[in-house]
Amino acid sequence: MTDGLTLSQRTAPFSLAVCAEMILLEMPILERVRYLAQKGFLVEIWDWTRHDLKNLAATGAVFSSMTGYINGTLADDEGAAEMLRTAALSIQAAKELGIPRLNLHGTGLGPDGLPVMKCLNGPDGAMWMKARDTLSRLADLGERAGIMFVLENLNAAVDHPAVPFGRAEDCAALVRSVDHPSLRLMLDLYHAQIGEGDLISLLRKTQPLIGEIQIADVPGRCEPGTGEINYPAIARALREMGYTGVIGLEAWASDQDSERALNRFVAAFSDLPSSEP
Repeated sequence: MTDGLTLSQRTAPFSLAVCAEMILLEMPILERVRYLAQKGFLVEIWDWTRHDLKNLAATGAVFSSMTGYINGTLADDEGAAEMLRTAALSIQAAKELGIPRLNLHGTGLGPDGLPVMKCLNGPDGAMWMKARDTLSRLADLGERAGIMFVLENLNAAVDHPAVPFGRAEDCAALVRSVDHPSLRLMLDLYHAQIGEGDLISLLRKTQPLIGEIQIADVPGRCEPGTGEINYPAIARALREMGYTGVIGLEAWASDQDSERALNRFVAAFSDLPSSEP
């Protein structure tokens, strides 16, 4: 930043995080993490089993979230048992990195984001009840460990076809029904725009449930300013709502220009002009 202000001063009251799995891809992961931390960003990762946790911790970065399970699903007995088992392992990994939020989905995601458990006609009543029970047990697990689980909405139209419990409304309904402080909503506005739209109204309805917000633009899943979502308007609405939490960039850099992507992210959630185009 060239205006003499720190990142937190530029973007108050929000804390900005960046997913190191999607940005600065020309660098090894440890260099990405160090670079983001030096810029003042919180750092997010996906599958912790793919990383050397001791080396990540040694970067000195502050980590915001990571995937909170290795395998499993929410809504069948065998899959739920596996999600609970691997969530417990993920808690131990999170403690090594000081990560406060562990991300969940309706089902594990395989290669190219394809759901391990597909649900072509939407979840039935038995699946809803099983998912609620699984999430309740995960929330209890998180409470004992002092860690929050967050349930992320996905989209079925582009990235995750036939994913169960993908809609933000469905995720919010599950979080609301469990009603536990250790289970919140990871509201991904990129996925919500594709699946539901009307983002500011969605934010107003779900604000009490939100543990973190993730963002990217539509179409393309790149940084703000590359698509149809008016992120400065969303930032103004969030300030009016009193949101003071984390906003995470989970996006590719358009034209592989990571520095510009990061600058556009900051500009979208700042009252100040960007120092880069």
